[in-house]
Amino acid sequence: MAKKKTQFVCRNCGYEVSGWMGRCPSCKEFNTFDEVTETASAPADARPALRAGWIAERGTSKLSEVSRETEPRFSSGIPELDRILGGGFVEGSMTLVGGDPGIGKSTLLMQVSGSAKIDSEILYVSGEESKSQIRMRADRLGVKRDSISLCSQTSFEHISDLISEHKPGLCIIDSIQTLYSEEISSAPGSVSQTREVTAGLLRLCKSLNVPIVLVGHVTKDGAIAGPRIIEHMVDTVLYFEGDGSSSLRMLRATKNRFGATGEMAFFEMTQKGLIGVENASALLLSGRPHMAPGSVITSVVEGTRAILLEIQALMSPTAYSNPQRMTTGLDRNRVSMLLAVLESQCKVGIANMDAYINVVGGMRIDETACDLAILCAVFSSVSGKPLRENTLVLGEVGLTGELRPVSDLEKRISDAARLGFSACVLPGASKSAAERLALKIEYIYVDKISEAIDVLFS
Repeated sequence: MAKKKTQFVCRNCGYEVSGWMGRCPSCKEFNTFDEVTETASAPADARPALRAGWIAERGTSKLSEVSRETEPRFSSGIPELDRILGGGFVEGSMTLVGGDPGIGKSTLLMQVSGSAKIDSEILYVSGEESKSQIRMRADRLGVKRDSISLCSQTSFEHISDLISEHKPGLCIIDSIQTLYSEEISSAPGSVSQTREVTAGLLRLCKSLNVPIVLVGHVTKDGAIAGPRIIEHMVDTVLYFEGDGSSSLRMLRATKNRFGATGEMAFFEMTQKGLIGVENASALLLSGRPHMAPGSVITSVVEGTRAILLEIQALMSPTAYSNPQRMTTGLDRNRVSMLLAVLESQCKVGIANMDAYINVVGGMRIDETACDLAILCAVFSSVSGKPLRENTLVLGEVGLTGELRPVSDLEKRISDAARLGFSACVLPGASKSAAERLALKIEYIYVDKISEAIDVLFS
């Protein structure tokens, strides 16, 4: 009989310790450790799907002897999804799709089931809905395909038998947290179950060359629930982003072994499902206020495309001992630093004012090319002066108030010129790169924050 051992595993990040701890040393969260009883070795009669590894090849091969043939792909039938996947689904790959409840994960995968460019069977496994509920969604989305097989099941053993028997051209699991293995004593959705079931599915995926798509629940912080090892196992990780009150949805590739990482696709949620948006900049800028104080347009690069978006700032006298710094779509710590730089360089009197800064459309910005746009929006709100019309603002801000150059100028400015922008504010260090672009747009070069404020609001 296999020896049993007890461990405590963090349900948020998968960190393992021998005794209970109040705070996880890895993710710094409180009260996230669960007691897990595991066997030191798999029983002799354990199913191969759980015992074996997912790479069956033995021995070594010379690099020059390995075939150069590209991985066979097939289209999902949705151009925006194909683009962030790198051209479509790769046979024998595993993809993880995460996002908030109700954001459109199941809707997108049902649409993929109806539009995927394959002739073989598609297996749709749901551990959360009955077959009739899945049929209702398919009817609403207009999915009519005879080769779709439905399965409402949560037992990994039963699902693995189905995959081995049918060998579908595409398998969709909705969701991984509902599956459980009878050979593991912990409850469905626990760290042990999620980790081992994912490993078993990955073995089937690689050995049978069946592409599998997993739906993953997310935590309150927006990360895939369960241990982070799940993201390391799979080939591609896609995250849904967006404001639940808006019809705009964004799908970001945070990991992709077969394509570019960081690519983003835009969709609009309608009664007929998710519709790809090719011109995301026009959609994000639609309805923006005309010559309103506190509104500035900037550009960010997501993957291989530039996207124009609006940053809004509202400054008001504080009613608290410590002024509030509230941000949506931006890193609050970096915004606090930028406000300190603005106050130090321009003495605008924002030390006793609350700051509310928002990225319109629900996008999250991580790059620093929008630093100058944030400060211009703040100054515009404080002074009550709108920014000059049809002007794009780009630039990274340093602690001494200097402006540093930004990358991918051609993508950013070309998109702005196509949408009718007539001027662009750039750091002086980007002058040589901007002048090489044959675009009919006015360039305004500035070297410090104070210069940008004088030029735009004088």
